Amino acid sequence: MAHTPFFPAFRARLASLGRGVARTLPQLRQCTLSQIEAAVGRFVPATAFQPARSARERPYSLHRTFWCFIWQMLNDHASCREVVRQLQALLVLHGGPPLDEGNSGYCQARARLPLALLEATLADTARAADHLVGPTGFLQGRTVKVIDCTTLTLPDTAENQALYPQPKFQRPGCGFPIMKLMVLGSLRSGAVVHTVRGNYFQNEMRLFHAARPTLAANEIVIYDRAAGHFVGAAQVRAQNADLISRVTVRKIDWRKGRRLGDGDRLVEWHKGLQKPKYLSSAEWAQLPDTLTVRVVRVRVSQRGFRTRELTLVTTLLDPKLYPAADIAQAYVRRWKLELCLDDLKTTLGMDQLRCKSPAMVHREILALLIAHNLARCIMAEAAGQHAVPLEQISFTGALDALRHFSAALARCRLARQRRRVWAELLRTLAADLVPLRPHRREPRAVKRRPKAYALLNKPRHLYKESPHRNRWKPTCSN
Repeated sequence: MAHTPFFPAFRARLASLGRGVARTLPQLRQCTLSQIEAAVGRFVPATAFQPARSARERPYSLHRTFWCFIWQMLNDHASCREVVRQLQALLVLHGGPPLDEGNSGYCQARARLPLALLEATLADTARAADHLVGPTGFLQGRTVKVIDCTTLTLPDTAENQALYPQPKFQRPGCGFPIMKLMVLGSLRSGAVVHTVRGNYFQNEMRLFHAARPTLAANEIVIYDRAAGHFVGAAQVRAQNADLISRVTVRKIDWRKGRRLGDGDRLVEWHKGLQKPKYLSSAEWAQLPDTLTVRVVRVRVSQRGFRTRELTLVTTLLDPKLYPAADIAQAYVRRWKLELCLDDLKTTLGMDQLRCKSPAMVHREILALLIAHNLARCIMAEAAGQHAVPLEQISFTGALDALRHFSAALARCRLARQRRRVWAELLRTLAADLVPLRPHRREPRAVKRRPKAYALLNKPRHLYKESPHRNRWKPTCSN
């Protein structure tokens, strides 16, 4: 149109408009909430989340939807409507196309995010966090993974109930679907590497059997007493990996086997007669008849408490390469993943998910875990640059700093300004350390009392409220 013979007076204006579009279009492609990819985008190497190069940019492209989803998880599960409103304001600011006021388009775009790509991004961010921490030399410098299980509550929809049913002691319409999630995390950085999902009625060993193919050779797995038996140790050894766990059986005959030290002995375990239900006949036949393991007795002493004795089992048989003290220390450091799960469930709100279908619940979990890993990357970089212990950097503080400093990074126009803001972010995290509290107790109890409301023991359309709300015996209609 700039060369049309009609309206010759508009040629100059149309040509300048073309130059403006050429300048605005790259900014529009990069337009996401708070520009968080400017802060943590280098930790996500997946090229599929890069902005499109075509001239036509959809409002909810794969790149923009992914980073809006991550922003939503970092901001305490902000509503989809809030994401749409902020994106509307940004598109108006950058001269973009008008955006529909409803959140249906954004929800459909989130459902189009490839699940396999999110899983690959989760593993990539975990590797980035481990790389920033660097080798530790602990346990001969081998990769150590920690496994733990937790339960999550889902919205009470028919789709969620079909795949993740509620416990049987809850009445229909009065409970919530429960998912059992197994998390494989890195002991080095605390980042989550892989997850396995199951329902409330599946035991942990069934989920561990599903997670076993993800174990790589020469890795060390730290698990609780659920895997401290013959089948668990044999399955880990089948992957050319090693196990550290608590012994499931209550008594160990310390007179048998070969003595390696005080409370340290090599024993031989035999294959049982009964096949576990989660193993097929072929898998059961492939397990060896005997397995040599190492049993270590550890005494944990804490001031003000009685001495507690733990019996650990491991397939690390060499006492010179792997002393008993290192094995005990590795199992105690397993508590680090427990704290990471606490950060996920309390700080990021993973305890109560919000999506209505299992497919979107799976994406929501992966987005939460990716956001968690990105925060771990920032903590690892701050610890490395300022030589402070990674365990003393606050996860909540890193999350708050990322929210506010990413907004400042979005306003930076020069590269040196971005570097200065990012350096100040890392310095702030390194200066605001959590104090060491070695004897602090963390009981699993709730201090805040619940409201004096009756429990919903029937579906809402059948429930009749009691006129005396301070009583715990409501009246229900038939």
